Order: sequence, then structure tokens, then C-alpha cells
Amino acid sequence: MGIDTSKVVNLKDITGQRFGLLTVQEYLGRSKWRCLCDCGNITITQTQHLKNGHTMSCGCWKLQRISETHKKHGESRSRLFKVWGNMKKRCYNPNDKHFYRYGGRGITVCEEWRQSFEAFREWANANGYTDELTIDRIENNKGYSPENCRWATAKTQSNNRSTNRLLTFNGETKTLAQWSEEAGMKPRTLTRRLDRWKWSIADALTIPVQATTHKKDRVNNGN
Repeated sequence: MGIDTSKVVNLKDITGQRFGLLTVQEYLGRSKWRCLCDCGNITITQTQHLKNGHTMSCGCWKLQRISETHKKHGESRSRLFKVWGNMKKRCYNPNDKHFYRYGGRGITVCEEWRQSFEAFREWANANGYTDELTIDRIENNKGYSPENCRWATAKTQSNNRSTNRLLTFNGETKTLAQWSEEAGMKPRTLTRRLDRWKWSIADALTIPVQATTHKKDRVNNGN
């Protein structure tokens, strides 16, 4: 017998609800639920795995999809198929080394792409995919979807990382790397001016870099 959910503090009873091919039957404690799969098998999984789409069957659905994938498109060894698979792993597999930056902070894959490689492939080919490009989210705090993704070079993707340092000058906000390129200096030079010598952003970006950077920069700043 399962645990009486009415006696568990702050527990939302999901008994009877469906998640993919699973129908929740009873609560077993410690965030675990007993579920009946449409194929007839019983599986036990956690609340978060049901709600975030990590677990949608006893495993039969995954095997079926893999089989169908091999039969339908024969691209299981293609780079695009690996991009699709890795995208989902980052968002739904807690054991993936990058999970903390994606699924761990709420980044998801839209239902259409998560369920179908063919749908993802169709979007990719219609939006300029080549093997030299990587998938890039336009807004870092939003998930993978046709509206928030593009194919980008490594440089573009680097500029879009959430860990980038942003600087605002003359009403424009860009990454430190982008400002450095525009000002014709190395990123470490700009960083040194801002952090070590405490220059203003305006001075750091507009004072020309001299041949002997270390000495001349100090002189220009009155140090």
C-alpha cells in the first residue's frame, strides 16, 4: 500500500495524472511514485522526473523511439543527431557534466524538438545548418526552441555566454571581448586597464594602445 498523501506536508497529490505513457498510481515516500506504463509495466520514479519530462515511460518508449529513429532517417551517426542528443542530455540528464548550467537552472527543450529528431532536423536545415556551426540560444535564460535558437560560429556563441563580462559605453552594452575587438586591443589589455589600473570605461576604450603598453598605459593614466 502507498502512503496516504493527505498526511504528507506540502505534497501535491498527482495520483491519477498522466505523464507521457505513465499514469501515476500511488505515492511511495521520499518524492517517489509508483506508475503504470501504457505497455503494462510498473516503474518507480521521482516527482521532478515526471514533471520535467525526464521520465515518460518505463523505458519502452525510449527503445521504440531509438528503433524508429534508425529506421526513419538513418542519421544516428550524423553530427546533427549528436547535437540533438547532447542538447537534451544537458537539459534532462543530471549526470551530464554540463547539466548544472542547463537543466540545473531550468533550461529546457521545447516539446516538439524533445520528442522528434525529424522536427529538429527540419528546422536546422531551414535555418542554415552546416557542420561547422553550433546551436546557440539567443537569450541565455530561455530554453531551446525555434524562436530562441540559431546556428552560430564558435565566436558568436562565446560572446553570448552568460558568464561574459558586460560593459556599457555611450549607451551600448557589449561583452568585454566585443569592446576589445572594436577598440583594437587584446581583452587582457582592456581587463588590465579596468581592474589593475582602475581606469574609467571611457578611458580604457578610447586611449590608444602604445607600442610599449605596460609603461605607456601607466603614464597616460598618471601612474
